[in-house]
Amino acid sequence: MGLFDGKRGLIVGVANDRSIAWAIAQTIMEQGGECGFTYLPDSPYEEKKKNQRRVSQCLRNHPQAKFLLPMDAQDDHQIADVMRATHKEFDKIDFLLHSIAFADRRDLGRETYKTGRDGFKLAMDVSVYSLIAVTHAAVPYLSSRSSILTMSYFGGEKCVPGYNVMGICKAALEATVRYLAFDLGPRGGRVNALSAGPLKTLAGSAAGASDMLAMYEHMAPLGRNITHEEVGRTGAFLLSDFSDGITGETLHIDGGYNIMGSPGRLLDLLKAARPKS
Repeated sequence: MGLFDGKRGLIVGVANDRSIAWAIAQTIMEQGGECGFTYLPDSPYEEKKKNQRRVSQCLRNHPQAKFLLPMDAQDDHQIADVMRATHKEFDKIDFLLHSIAFADRRDLGRETYKTGRDGFKLAMDVSVYSLIAVTHAAVPYLSSRSSILTMSYFGGEKCVPGYNVMGICKAALEATVRYLAFDLGPRGGRVNALSAGPLKTLAGSAAGASDMLAMYEHMAPLGRNITHEEVGRTGAFLLSDFSDGITGETLHIDGGYNIMGSPGRLLDLLKAARPKS
């Protein structure tokens, strides 16, 4: 018996085979779950359909992947169409993974106070409001023990230079999780966030994750970085019945980095590198 035998749900936000959403989806399917997927629609002028092709390549050889549909997270009609299609395929939705975030690179690359008004609206709409939008569209089709999961990051709790406006978005996202958890509680629905440490993903690269890997390795109590497989298992846990008493939480999977109040063992390296007087 797999953890997700008889469970069906929707995965929103896979970009390629290095996406956190894909790591979670793989674990779910390995445990017997059936998944539908969405992708960011390609431009009508994009002949190669890169977004669709990247996700399609992930789904090959996975019979538990039942469909792939385009969905623009800023288009309520498309979101509603995807939820109706999911309902038609699965009847009830047992789990929903929301792994969408975006900010203009120009805003990520400059001081937070220089964030443009339009850039701020865009980042908040895609990275935060989209969770409300997909939840609203999914509510009529959620099962009585459904679970919704979104992806956060430590930059929503503490200042992480370079994360800038996206840190503000993640703080708002985690607040949204708590309010949605309250709303869906009487229905038996749960809403949580997973706050992962840096990984080599498209989104992580845009946020400067590569520069963070060495610091996490030396500061985290486990003395190493996390893996895609670990995030996949933890995300699947939060979407499964094994976590059915947990809602409104932000669970960290970062080797313990978030508990540190000082650089810890990184200080040893700094002392060793300090010129001797």
